[in-house]
Amino acid sequence: MQSLAIYLLTVQTILLASIPSHAAEPVAKPIKVFILAGQSNMQGHAQVQTFDAMRLNPVTKPLLAEMRNADGTPRVCDQVWISSIGSSDEEQVGRLTVGFGAQAGGPKIGPEFSFGIWMDKLLDEPIVIIKTAWGGKSLNTDFRPPSAGPYEFTQTQLNRFRTQNKNIDQIQADKAQATGHAYRLMIDHVRDVLSDLSRVYPDYDPQHGYELAGFVWFQGWNDMVDSDTYPDRDSPGGYDRYSHLLELLIQDVRTDLSAPDLPFVIGVMGVGGPTEAYGPDQLRYRAIHQNFRDAMAAPASRPEFQKNVAIVLTEKFWDMQVTQLRERERTIKPKLDDLAKGMQTGSVTREQGQSGIDKLYSETFNETELEILQKSVSNAEYHYLGSAGILAQIGKAFAETMVKLLPSMLMSDGSLVTDDATTLRVFIFEGQSNMVGSDSHVEDIRRFPPFVGLEAPRVAYH
Repeated sequence: MQSLAIYLLTVQTILLASIPSHAAEPVAKPIKVFILAGQSNMQGHAQVQTFDAMRLNPVTKPLLAEMRNADGTPRVCDQVWISSIGSSDEEQVGRLTVGFGAQAGGPKIGPEFSFGIWMDKLLDEPIVIIKTAWGGKSLNTDFRPPSAGPYEFTQTQLNRFRTQNKNIDQIQADKAQATGHAYRLMIDHVRDVLSDLSRVYPDYDPQHGYELAGFVWFQGWNDMVDSDTYPDRDSPGGYDRYSHLLELLIQDVRTDLSAPDLPFVIGVMGVGGPTEAYGPDQLRYRAIHQNFRDAMAAPASRPEFQKNVAIVLTEKFWDMQVTQLRERERTIKPKLDDLAKGMQTGSVTREQGQSGIDKLYSETFNETELEILQKSVSNAEYHYLGSAGILAQIGKAFAETMVKLLPSMLMSDGSLVTDDATTLRVFIFEGQSNMVGSDSHVEDIRRFPPFVGLEAPRVAYH
């Protein structure tokens, strides 16, 4: 069904906008604030050194042009400011650029970098990002929302603790202390930043205020691998508890931040790519991965969240070429291991061993493949390979999805304005003689910039 977006333009509006001497001052708007929260993949483990390999992928090459200046240095966003905690030992504040990813082994980026770049492009106004992310945190414990109540151990868990002669009272006390800790840190930091926005965004004007515009959630690994909390995780519905906790998280964040309709974007875990494309070594956990992804996506389908919760399937941005190259690399691994062992034991010299390794790689990959294999990756698979190409696409998708949830992007019937072919935008021009253009001649247009030198009127085909 084709949706219809109708816009009404009056001649009076057009004239006011086109006469500089009488143009109205731009209406000052509240600054939009976006929250990015999650665990290590929201922190981001893509080293800046993986930027270069993006030029070899036709999908990521255009993104790279937005992420770097003409001289190859990382971009600094003039209109995007950020406050980040959890990714480094201390809070990081400043204009958005590289280095707001995980601190260890940096500089790194997370989804925040391309999210901010594309939000800047889409909104063309100053924005503030508040990022709160800590590695190794679960929703069932660390980010557990207040309305979920305390974490309760199952009888099976308690029986196992007894069998292992563990101190159950201490285990329960430790769990109680950890429960909701990351959630409280997140909410407290958001409130702290909002209470003094000029500390993050120096040009902030309290008279214009701020708008808490959206929340992006990118988490999941620690819940997905938790067989104690989700004992039936390899069966359909095995992660239903996660879905429920995520629904409560959305509700509690909105309540605690007094933003009842705060748009939420859920970044659905996609490590390894689409599960239907999993190779033989991945088949043993394909069901677990898919069940968890389904559970992460489930809240967006609930009726009460239809207009303000959306998902991004991050599996779509997995680098399948790198996966294929790594599979090919495994075929020469036994020989690589033998050479490495020989260098360790002294049976071959270091020069001989390295020469043999280089020869194996050159016989197995061409130069482009070898650069992609060695320079696209800077971390483990569970960190999306530490690939800037992957994380840049994810952050961009977060921004493009979020902007469609903003109230200004909603049509009169409440449906979303989208950029696909199903939305037909109709513009109505209304007015009197000046709208008719009764005394305007086509040949006169060549006298005015930017139409000087125009040979013939252009036909708009779309």
